[in-house]
Amino acid sequence: MSRVFVTLPLPPPGIDMLKERFDVTMMEAEGLPPEVLKRHIAEADPVGIIGMVNVPITEEVMAAAPHLRVVANYAVGYNNVDVAAATRRGVLVTNTPGVLTEATADLAFALLLAVARRVVESDRFLREGKFKGWKADLLLGSDVYGQVLGVIGFGRIGQAVARRGLGFNMSVLYSDARRATPEVESELRAQYVPLDELLRKADFVTIHADLNDQTRHMISERELKLMGPDHYLINAARGPIVDEKALVRALKEGWIKGAGLDVYEHEPKTEPGLTDCWNAVLLPHLGSATVTARAAMAETAAKNLIVAVDGQSPPNLVNPEALAVRR
Repeated sequence: MSRVFVTLPLPPPGIDMLKERFDVTMMEAEGLPPEVLKRHIAEADPVGIIGMVNVPITEEVMAAAPHLRVVANYAVGYNNVDVAAATRRGVLVTNTPGVLTEATADLAFALLLAVARRVVESDRFLREGKFKGWKADLLLGSDVYGQVLGVIGFGRIGQAVARRGLGFNMSVLYSDARRATPEVESELRAQYVPLDELLRKADFVTIHADLNDQTRHMISERELKLMGPDHYLINAARGPIVDEKALVRALKEGWIKGAGLDVYEHEPKTEPGLTDCWNAVLLPHLGSATVTARAAMAETAAKNLIVAVDGQSPPNLVNPEALAVRR
């Protein structure tokens, strides 16, 4: 029986689907030194790997598995996988788009509301026994209803967040490498603008772009200063899109009013000083963390792997060029 290597405790039904077809080696691989991960991969000699965003699948890791046919990432993002190396080796790389869109959009909007209305800070204030009664100036926050929402990255998740903004009568600006169709712009009442214009005009800037060479540190000192002291930054995409050192300065020196983060540049570590910022709401990468979404992700990743091992093109293939190499 062929073997697959799973780099995290995979929930059902995904793990059950894999065990019906393969000998499964499953371990918590996050934080494993590269040499240790390579050794475990070599011992398993898998035909498929289920990857996760915090486990780098490098060319060296893939080389340790000579029979490897597919890396099925348990996420939408796949920047943890050396896709170019995989393509050269004829290894298919897949992801899990679609099934986590709504959960991640919910979380992004929850961050937006939480930082605007100082929800976490207020909860702590009450729990610490500081609430002595209503006051006109107690923990004043910012309005969300009727404000300007700026969306960076207007794919599935970005559009889902924009749809939530409409429920709050927000004006929607967006910036992306590719412009949306007129139908999508009309449906979401969204206006396409250059990034600098979005940063200047949006009361709330929310990031939903992929991480790549063009988006790494897309938001740094210059961009944060463009936003201004009454604006908020939300990041539920990938940490390295934001220069975290610059963000800490922005929060402490008042370049922006606040931030809501679910991802970090050097995850799981955070930039020194970030956790001291009272005007930041910080979550431990929970974007897709609902029972329904995580189960659907596991099922999608398992299906991608099974189809690829069976010699077919999986539905969520991100490097179709590998098919030609493989044949």
